[in-house]
This record gives sequence, C-alpha cells and structure tokens, in this order.
Amino acid sequence: MESSTPLQLDPRSEAPGTETAQSGLRRSMGTRHLIMIAMGGVIGSGLFLSSGYTISQAGPLGAVIAYLVGAFVVYLVMACLGELAIAYPVSGAFHIYAARSIGPATGFTTAWLYWLCWAVAIGSEFTASGLLMQRWFPDVEVWAWCLVFAAILFGFNAISSRFFGESEFWFAIIKVGAIIGLIILGGAALFGFHPLSASGSHPFLFENFNTSAGLFPNGFAGVLVTALAVFYAFSGSELIGVAAGETADPARNIPKGMRSTVIRLLIFFVGAIAVIAATVPYDQVGLDESPFVTVFSSVGIPFAADIMNFVIITALLSAGNSGLFSCARMLYSLADEGHAPQAFKKLTRRGIPLVALSVSMLGGLASLISSVAAPETVYLALVSVAGFAVVGVWMSIVASHFFHRRAFVRNGGKVADLAYKAPLYPLVPILAFVLCLVSLVGIAMDPSQIAALYFGVPFVAACYLFFRFRYGNRSRKGQSA
Repeated sequence: MESSTPLQLDPRSEAPGTETAQSGLRRSMGTRHLIMIAMGGVIGSGLFLSSGYTISQAGPLGAVIAYLVGAFVVYLVMACLGELAIAYPVSGAFHIYAARSIGPATGFTTAWLYWLCWAVAIGSEFTASGLLMQRWFPDVEVWAWCLVFAAILFGFNAISSRFFGESEFWFAIIKVGAIIGLIILGGAALFGFHPLSASGSHPFLFENFNTSAGLFPNGFAGVLVTALAVFYAFSGSELIGVAAGETADPARNIPKGMRSTVIRLLIFFVGAIAVIAATVPYDQVGLDESPFVTVFSSVGIPFAADIMNFVIITALLSAGNSGLFSCARMLYSLADEGHAPQAFKKLTRRGIPLVALSVSMLGGLASLISSVAAPETVYLALVSVAGFAVVGVWMSIVASHFFHRRAFVRNGGKVADLAYKAPLYPLVPILAFVLCLVSLVGIAMDPSQIAALYFGVPFVAACYLFFRFRYGNRSRKGQSA
C-alpha cells in the first residue's frame, strides 16, 4: 500500500460551504437530485430482473437477510463517503479522495476502474433496453433502439448538470413508483386484500418463508454466496460522491442526501424482496419473467407485463443516465489532476465537460459492440472487471476515509470542527473494508464469478504499472513527489 501521508492535505482548506469548485463545474443540484441520482444508479435490472434468482438461491428469509447485509455495507460506505465528499467537494470525487489520502497511483487506478465499470454498464443497458423494446416493435433492430437511447441520454447530459439532475429525478420517480406499488399492493394481498385477483388463493403473510426444506432451503452457504452478490446490486449509491462538485451547499445537501438514500434503499430493496419472497414460492420465482410481473399479475393488475416492461426500460435508461454522468466526471477529474489529456477539461458555456462526455459515450457504444461481436472474450473481460471494480471502489473510499481522518488529526485538525464526521471511527471504515474484502475472497469460491478476479486483478496491476511508468510519483498537475 502507498504512503498514507496526504497530498496537500490541510484541515482548513476547501471549506465545505464554498460555492465555486476548483473544477469550474456548476453547483446547480440540490438534495432531491442527489437522492435520485444515487437511487437511479442502484435501482435497475438487478432488482427488477435478477431478484428472483437471489430468492431462489438463498430462500425467502435468506434473501431478506442478504439484502439487509448489503444495506448495512452501503451505510458504512456512505458514512465514510459523506465525510470525504464535504472535505473534497469536487467532481469525480473517488479519484480525488484516493489520490490525496492514499496516493496518486491509487487515485488513477480507482478512476479508471470506475470509468470502465460504468462504460460497460452503459453498453449493457442500451442492449437490454433494445431487446425489451422488441416486445412492442418486433420488426425494429435492437441496434436502432440502442442508437436512439444513446442520443437521448447524451442530450440529457450535454445540456446542463441541472437538466441531467431533473431527467434523472423523473426517471427514478417512475421506478420508485413501481416499487412502492409493489410493496403496497403486494403487502395488502398478503393480508388478504386482493379484490382484482381472479384466483381465490393467495399466500397469507409470511407462510411462504417456511418452505418444505426449512427456512434456508439451500443451507446458510447459499445465503452467504447471495449476500456477496447483493453487494453489486447496491452499486451506484456512491454516485453522490461523483456529483459532489456540482452540488449546491455540499456541507448541508450531501449528508442529507446520503442519509435519505440509505433509508430509502433499505425500505425499497428489503421491502420489495420481502413482498416478492412472501408472494411467490422460492422454487418458482424468477424462472421465466420478472418477479415484479409475477406479483402484479397475482394481485390482478391488468397489463402487468406491459407496465413492467416500460418500468424496466426506464430503470435501465436511468442507470445509463447516471453512468454516463459518472464516466464524464471521472475523465474530467483525471484531466484536472494532470493524469489524462487536457482536452477532457474543456467545458461548455453551461459547465459541461463535453469532450469527456463524448468519449464516455463512445466507450459505452464500444462495449455494446463487443457484447455482440465478442461476447465470450472481450465483453466477458469487461463485465468481469466492472463487477470487480464496484467493490474495489468501495474499498478505496473507506480506505481513503481512514487515512484522511488520521492525517487530518495529525495535522492539527479537530474532529469536532468537521461539518460531517463518520461515526465510530476507525471501526466503520475498517469494518467496511473487511466486509468488501470478504466479498472478493468469496468470488474465488464461486465458479460463475471467479473470472472477475482473473481479469480484475491484472487490470488493477496494469493501471498501477502504467501510472508509475508514465507519471512516476507525481501527484497533482505536475507536482513532484
């Protein structure tokens, strides 16, 4: 590990209330934008499409436990992120946190890991959205829908950060509404209220939790493997840190947005999983359709399949919208630190890094092409690295917080003076780091996920080696170590 001595760390610098970021980006987003950006990145196909697999593997009760563990880890990471985001309220923040608190090579590697993660996700979401559109337009090629969606999301991001925030807000409202509808209508049916259902039989309360094979039909090991995968389902919550440089009054809005995000994710994810698990038998859920469709159909909602097809497309585009925003800010941040071409720093009159945005969109389209042209080789490697990157970035965040707080105190800073401080330091960052590390170790035990280590570890090593070769020990904007 690199030296923990911070780079240019001054407890009095970068006051949280400053309205002008060093980046020159516009501070035009408020708390509601931050919440929906984070939720937009998290709530996607993992909940709407893949949650059935989680329930089938872990069992009804096991799935709820797995998502509770995932939510707990998100809380730990967000607690660390809150303190860092106010200390360094700049765009592309993960790169800045790691570069200043751990070392420049770690910041460089973190930025490229996260950029690649979302670039791959953008391509995947375009492809999935195009496939879903064929339900209504079977004669239109998938690639045509991919180009249409790419143009729409590029336009949302290219106009202004506030316009992006507004579009993400309304994107997220749709899928949050679907989740609330599932919890309310599905929950009411579990209490015996389902007047629209054609079938007179419906599970009552949590009777489905007691399966013929017990509370944990595949053993507690199945719960453990599922809990590891659930970490990935919560990825995207850290997008609040990426948007820190474009947030008005970060000292007030960032902690408020993070607290609200954790609470909402806990309610929505755990609530939705609990309703699905209590409604559909674990050995039948998610085998041929979205579990949301299954639940809505069971309570008699008309056109449930078409409604959820629309919601899932919206969820995919919402995640792509947040991902494109994140990619552009990461490239901007790398250029601002002197570790990427300076063209990525060019801003439009509205404060948008258009070159970085364009390159990120090209990266997303390239991964889309690779998913069709080389699904067993190039795309497999990219997806594996993307999954590995999510947990790697979380580890970088909590490690950065650990070293930042330690250096802050050593440099004469007083913890009581912090605008926001993570609780129970150093327990929170250490526990978060250990749990993330356990998930990576667990990947090695799962044949379906071990490819993430085969491609992810060499990718990280290559980033470190490239940085050392190209930049030596330079930290920021040409400074020498």
